Parts: sequence; C-alpha cells; structure tokens
Amino acid sequence: MAEAPADQETDSGFSSLLTDFDIHLLREGRHYSLYNKLGAHVGEHRGVKGTFFAVWAPNAEQVSVIGDFNFWDHYSYPMHARWDGSGIWETFVPGVGQGTAYKYFIRSKHDHFTVEKADPYAFFAETPPRTASVVWESSYEWQDQEWMQNRKSKTTGQDKPYSVYEVHLGSWRRVPEEGNRHLTYREIADQLVGYVTYMGYTHVEFMPVMEHPFYGSWGYQITGYFAPSSRFGTPQDFKYLIDKLHQAGIGVILDWVPSHFPTDQHGLAFFDGTHLYEHADERKGFHPDWKSSIFNFGRNEVKSFLISNALFWLEEFHIDGLRVDAVASMLYLDYSRKAGEWIPNEFGGRENLEAIQFLREFNEAVEAVYPEVITIAEESTAWPMVTQPVPVGGLGFDMKWMMGWMNDTLRYLALEPVYRSYHQGQITFSIHYAFTEHFMLPLSHDEVVHGKGSIVNKMPGDEWQKFANLRLLYGYMYAHPGAKLLFMGLEFGQLAEWNHDSSLQWHLVHDGSYHKGVQQLVRELNGLYKQEPALHELGFDPQGFEWVDMNDATNSVISFIRKGKSGKDMILVVCNFTPVVQQNYRVGVPVKGAWTEIFNSDAQNYRGSGLEYACFWSRPIPYHNRPYSLILDVPPLAVTYYKLDNNPE
Repeated sequence: MAEAPADQETDSGFSSLLTDFDIHLLREGRHYSLYNKLGAHVGEHRGVKGTFFAVWAPNAEQVSVIGDFNFWDHYSYPMHARWDGSGIWETFVPGVGQGTAYKYFIRSKHDHFTVEKADPYAFFAETPPRTASVVWESSYEWQDQEWMQNRKSKTTGQDKPYSVYEVHLGSWRRVPEEGNRHLTYREIADQLVGYVTYMGYTHVEFMPVMEHPFYGSWGYQITGYFAPSSRFGTPQDFKYLIDKLHQAGIGVILDWVPSHFPTDQHGLAFFDGTHLYEHADERKGFHPDWKSSIFNFGRNEVKSFLISNALFWLEEFHIDGLRVDAVASMLYLDYSRKAGEWIPNEFGGRENLEAIQFLREFNEAVEAVYPEVITIAEESTAWPMVTQPVPVGGLGFDMKWMMGWMNDTLRYLALEPVYRSYHQGQITFSIHYAFTEHFMLPLSHDEVVHGKGSIVNKMPGDEWQKFANLRLLYGYMYAHPGAKLLFMGLEFGQLAEWNHDSSLQWHLVHDGSYHKGVQQLVRELNGLYKQEPALHELGFDPQGFEWVDMNDATNSVISFIRKGKSGKDMILVVCNFTPVVQQNYRVGVPVKGAWTEIFNSDAQNYRGSGLEYACFWSRPIPYHNRPYSLILDVPPLAVTYYKLDNNPE
C-alpha cells in the first residue's frame, strides 16, 4: 500500500507520490520505474484509505477521475496539475480500492476536445469489449526463488541451449465442452508446464499478453501496456503461470511491442487532444501496414514510459527475456512507405535516429538492472551489429531472429526434390552470415497464417514424403548454428493453418500417426540439443561449425561438423534432401575413431522407413581434404547425426 511522503504536499492539499527527482528523471527520459508513481496506487492519506491517481496530460485544461464510484461524472473528482510544469495531473480519491473500474476524463486546451481515456499505467483492465482500467495491487508470494537465484548466478552467456516454444494463450488449448472457451492462466499452467517439460523445451515465449481490445490482433495492438489481459484471469493468475514454469525449470520470454499502438479512442492515441505519445505528422507517426500509431521515440517522457514498461515485466513478473516485435519498422523511416510518404532524418538518410537511440537505451537499461535477462530482436533486414554491445556501436540485443534462414530454407524445401539440385546455394547460403549476429532460428506463427497454410503442407510429395521432409527440416534446424524457436502446433505437424479462434489439432497426435512421430522427433531433438555440447556451446561462434561438403548438388546432400568448446566433442551431420537412399556415400572426417549414429530422422519410431545404423569406424582414406573418411548409407529425405566416440572400446 502506497503512503505519500509528507514533504511532497501539493497546492491541492494532498501528498503526492512524485518527488522532484521523479520529475527530473521523467524529463530526462531516464525514469525506469515510472509505474510506481503514475497510474493508480492504493494507499492511505491522513488516515483515510483510498487511491492515488496520476496521469501525464500536459495539453489538458481539465482532467478528472471517473468510474462507478461517482457514476462516471466528469466533474466530481477533478485532478490537479502539478506546479512544476511537468504536465502531470494527480489526486487522491478516498474510499476507492482494489477492483474499482475507472478512466480519466480529459478536456484538451486545443478546441476543448474531450475524451475518456484508460490509464496508460494501469495494472489491470476490464475484459474487452469493455475498456475501463481497474485499480489493482498485484501482490503475490513467489515460489521460484531457486530459479531466480540460479538465473542471477548466470549471465546471458551464449554457450547455453535456447529451445523456445512460442505460444498464443487463447488457442493453445480450448474447452469444446464449454462453448470452445479458452483456458485461464491457471488452467494453462496446469497443462502447459507438463507438456513443455515432456517436450524438453528450455523456454516458452508468449505472444503479447498485454491488454488489447481486438483479440484478432493476437496481442500486437496494445492499449494496456502494464496489464496482463483480463481475458485469461488476474495479474496474480499470470504470475502463477510464470511461477509454475520457473519451478519446472522453464524460462519465460514475452513478446513486447514498443513499435506501434492502436488508435482506439480509449488508448494512447491523441491522448490529451494532441499527439502526445505518437508523432503528429503521419509520415512518422502512422504505420500504413497496421493502421496504427508509431511512438515518438524522441520524446523523453515516451522513452520513460516504454523502458519502465519493459523493466516492469522483468521486475513484477520475473520475465526472463523480451522479444522485441517489428524492430525493422522502427529502424527505417521509409519502412513500407513509398517516395514522398516519409521524412528523412537530419542528415538526409532513412535511418530513424531517435528509434535507434531508444533501442540502445532500452538494452542498456535491461543490461544494467537484469544482466541475466535476454533481449531478442525481430529484425528482418541486414542492419549491422544488432547483437553487438552498445559501447562498440551495436544495438545491444542478445539475439536476433534469423529471418533469412527461415525464408531460404522453407523455399528450398517447398521444391520437389528433383529440382533441389539446381538450388543448392539456397540451403547453404545461411552459413555465410550465420556468425555475423547471435541468431535465433525462428519457425514462428508468421509462417502459418494469412493463407500460408500449415508447415507440413508446405512440403511437397505424398503424405510420407511431406512428413519425411518435415522431420528433415527439424533435424537440419537443430543441427544448424543458433538458438531455436518453434510455434505451437509445428512440433506435431498440425494439418490446418493456425486459427486464433480454435484449439490446436491435438486429436491428430495418437500412437502410430505421422504427427506422433514428428512430436517424438522434436522431443528427442530437444534432448540432444541440451545434452550434446557440440550442438549448443559454440552456437554463435564460427569455431563451432565446419563444412565437410556443401557442394554435392548432384545428390542434394550437405554435410558438416558441429563442435563443442573442448575440441573433442564432435557431431557429423549429413542431410539428404532427396527421396533416394545414398548408398556407399563417402564423407571425410578430421580424426580417427568410432562415429556412432545418435539421431536419424528416418527412424521407425518417427514413422520413417527405418534405415538405421549403429556405429561406423573411420578409415585412413583421405576425402574432402580430410585424412579419414566414413562410408555411409544415407537414408532418404533424412538427416543423421554421428557422434565421435572419444573413448571407443
């Protein structure tokens, strides 16, 4: 419960939660815990219980708190502008407490424009389509102390496995017996934790959980940046979900959207009768693709709002990582715009210098307070040094989505195998730039929506070949350098395109089905990825990868070696992108010894053809510029891993 300091008495006769130093930090754009001062805070003033309210509206001539407690009357609870010119209005309303719905009534200085706005700093909101904020104190007794302590003892060191399961809360599972309703946060916790543990993922990434009025936006059009969506329960319920994941040893990443926000009347747009959070000029302030407003990253109060929001989720909800949405749209002033539809920067260029500075300050703030937390950029261009530290000129992210790998790989695998030999460079090109950034390989929701179909139906051939190609894709993905991300449903080859209004097709996963085979394959890949140092220790380091042969286009085969830090951990990976068994296929290897098959995507338990072997001894026959070689029968449309046995009997 907040209790105002006595030395911050205002002209209106109550004690403010804001100090002069708060105002200084706000104006500097460096107030990173602003959520503790603005918004609604239950407290006590002069022995009377109630709620402190504070909102930034510098261009207002009148602001009032309205709600059920005063019959939404615009005048009965006026707020008072601070004397310091900060543009903050505040008041204390006695008797108002937990669960009270409220808004701000704002009359602007400009044309006396009036509007009712939700609180930008509210911790909770009414369930859409209702739009009011809700007074809320989200106290919670965490049980994840062991996870948090272990997390603090580590850095974001790039030698750890990151296998991420991307989840949309409203459609992972539903309850058809109850009108196809979605699960609550607590129901999801009881089911998702067990499933993710069984599948062996290291992290869950939730698509945006922040309050959003339009469910079909999947959370990417946010009006309540500090409020978990009430569609699924309370903030405490969401903390319960995170807590349970942590107790099971699973990290939690949130999608975070600082790039744009919707124009809904109760939201941030045109907040005090002016373009307060967004640019006034549509050439900088309106996104043509998403029909949404773009934050004014050059305004210090907006930077304080956004960075304090990022740190809020890390502090209050114990989040382990933030995946920043649509970074490319932030970096370029001409993003998705034609000539004449954008304004060059002060040097005449297309780079958004204010957004660049904001992203650097955001990453520096996270690094300073939570160095063990990872930040991930969804950035689809060749912008340099996205994952390099800010002091050397980078943006400061820990990882970046490898969109080029995703596009090239899916295009290549969509080809009938007979044509793949003519496109060998498409499957090998990603290694040319694989170590220019710290990449995460994403097969995300974006690949299975808007008419793109399901992942398995992107594959050519009959049913057997489609699933063999899918297993080959995942085996190749887990062997490729970089962290991994799979969207829900992809792990068992869902047939239908993802639909946010329905559950995943869990009925497809039954013993003997191709879907069960794919699910089992992904589970075992997650296990190998975590277990084998060669697959994760040097995932962002060129020392961890070595081509054996990238040029066998005739057979559409590629082969490479993954290595661990010790130099002794080695895994040979051979991918056959044709439905033909490559018999007596010779592969060069660097050392003498036994090479044991530890993974084969053609194995019978994955519903493959079952062409499997146990162990191969290298022969002193030079090949591929290496002193030794193996003779293999490479299974069709499959990837195999062979581990060097450092202690053969």
